[in-house]
Amino acid sequence: MKRNTFIVALIFLIFFVISFLTNILGPLVPDIINSFSLSLTLAGFLPFSFFVAYGVMSIPAGMLVERYREKRVMLAAFLMALVGALFFGSVPRFSVALTSLFLIGIGMAMLQVAINPLLRVAGGEEHFAFNSVFAQLVFGLASFLSPKVFSYLVLNLPKSSGRSNPPLEILRKVVPDTLPWVSLYWVFSLVTLAMVVIIAAVRLPKVELKEEERAGAWAVYKELFRKKIVILYFLGIFAYVGTEQGVANWISKFLSTYHGIDPQTKGASTVSLFWGLMTAGCLLGLVLL
Repeated sequence: MKRNTFIVALIFLIFFVISFLTNILGPLVPDIINSFSLSLTLAGFLPFSFFVAYGVMSIPAGMLVERYREKRVMLAAFLMALVGALFFGSVPRFSVALTSLFLIGIGMAMLQVAINPLLRVAGGEEHFAFNSVFAQLVFGLASFLSPKVFSYLVLNLPKSSGRSNPPLEILRKVVPDTLPWVSLYWVFSLVTLAMVVIIAAVRLPKVELKEEERAGAWAVYKELFRKKIVILYFLGIFAYVGTEQGVANWISKFLSTYHGIDPQTKGASTVSLFWGLMTAGCLLGLVLL
């Protein structure tokens, strides 16, 4: 099968964007708690509202891919994320944050369902394992960089250096003075809009779904959910994601509460290093693979 390097690179870019939007919650949690005077219980609904969207949308997304193909689903996914980001950027409230994260989560779930078969076809089936792990490397790189973008914005938006910085000047006009971290959602809006334009302009290769990649009927899922091995896989993934996201989302708040560390600088840097070391582990796995 002939490899399409451009499409593979595009898929890696999509993985980067997914991670950039997904794993920014860790640095944001302390600011969201302080800005909206939330209890830890209420703050816990933030990552929940995002990841529950995966449970809601993953199976329907597979059905949508079979019916409307990858390009339309990817466009719809980024448009959904764009609406979610613009909604919260325009109306920064806790209730809106939950809705926004849910919409973004739905978009990210749709994307992950659509791009994996596309990566297999564009990169060649014999390279699929390597490309999948490399995509996770790109995923980790975005998670490493996004807290640094957060720190830059929250530190530089409230003050003026006296030098012209058009992007910051524009953000200052649309972001509340007391909520500089909301600027990230305007950045997300710009990123997702750019992805809509890019995907709309690109011609994607035709994907012939393998039998195990097809969504199937609802009856198939009812049958699968009766199998103990499926439940065991679910619990394994639940435990892994709970550990990964639990550490990433709460480490900054933990360090702030118990060690007095500034969440906008050292806290965000710690989250960045967490994802950076995860990426280093992924790189080692890539070499071993």
